[in-house]
Amino acid sequence: MREANPVFRDEAWDKVFFTRYEDVAALLKDRRLGRSILHVLSREELGWPPPDPRQADFDRFQSKVFMDWEPPDHTRIRSLVSKVFTPKRVEGLRPRLEAAALRLIETIGGGGPADFVRQVAEPLPVSMISDLLGVPEEGRDQLRPWSAAIVKMYELGFTDEDQAAASRAAREFMDYIGRLASERRQHPQDDLISGLVQVEEAGERLTADELQATCIFLLNAGHEASVNGASLGLWSLFRNPGQWTRLARASATQDGAELIRSAVEEMLRYETPLPMFERWVLEDCDYRGIHLARGSEVALLYISGNRDPRRFDQPDEMDVTRSDNLHLTFGLGTHYCLGAPLARLELQVLFRALAGRLPNLQPAGEAEFNQGFVIRGLRSLPVAA
Repeated sequence: MREANPVFRDEAWDKVFFTRYEDVAALLKDRRLGRSILHVLSREELGWPPPDPRQADFDRFQSKVFMDWEPPDHTRIRSLVSKVFTPKRVEGLRPRLEAAALRLIETIGGGGPADFVRQVAEPLPVSMISDLLGVPEEGRDQLRPWSAAIVKMYELGFTDEDQAAASRAAREFMDYIGRLASERRQHPQDDLISGLVQVEEAGERLTADELQATCIFLLNAGHEASVNGASLGLWSLFRNPGQWTRLARASATQDGAELIRSAVEEMLRYETPLPMFERWVLEDCDYRGIHLARGSEVALLYISGNRDPRRFDQPDEMDVTRSDNLHLTFGLGTHYCLGAPLARLELQVLFRALAGRLPNLQPAGEAEFNQGFVIRGLRSLPVAA
């Protein structure tokens, strides 16, 4: 498709798809497109049905996710969050992250079959984001089920049961974060929730709903990207054993840290955890001679752009030493992923520990994919050390 039909309209989806890196990158930075449309057109103008009361609590949460907003509202919230969610705060997680990674790796290092997804990839980011937010240990078991229920609404063809579960999870999660925020208002701690309660800029503060939705978004987005990035990354290394051997040999050397950094970027390019993002057309416009009508949607295929030979040399080969690797996985432009530094840190620490502690790690069965199209990853990855 990149060669013969790089831009096409799918009538069933009613979207225009873009498959080439250059087009996806350009449209991500094009301000004529946006993550939301209801600030430009009403539901009636779009021909949408009235809001479904069965997902009222999910809609309440989703309406406050600032990453789906456009400037100036997006800028206001992102500026406030960025004052608290700083590179220094993320880097401060490194010691706990290294200890947690080693502890989890021990659970798969006994020689017998183990599930990398369930035992390592899933619990690690939940632990780290919980530490970052300040979620107490006794509340953490609820976070993964809540997140899993909510993100099903971003997929195609969700069921009535999915809809009800997502709305229930959003309500319970919002209420839980609200209670934590009230506690931190009275008794601040060194965590993100305390910081978000207190942060102010030019007289602006986060509302209660904005704070709750932001915390949930950080958990959901950071968790899904890290779990799927880790599971797809290890699966890719297993399918390219020379690359895994190279990583294992270098893990203890002086150059090991740099190789781990480039390897993580290559994993995120080679198998994209978030294959597709959509954008709304905010105004009638033409792009490369293609008319895009206001109120229509475009689908940007990150997974295709990340394998575009016009941008990457030998893109279907995995090369952990690849240096020119500006992949699309975290997006570009105004809505570039806020949690990218944390996801990168988690993956770098995890794979350095894996390569160093379990250099003979190998697959112990067939990987099982989830059924996601928008969010892509593994349900299980059997391994043996």
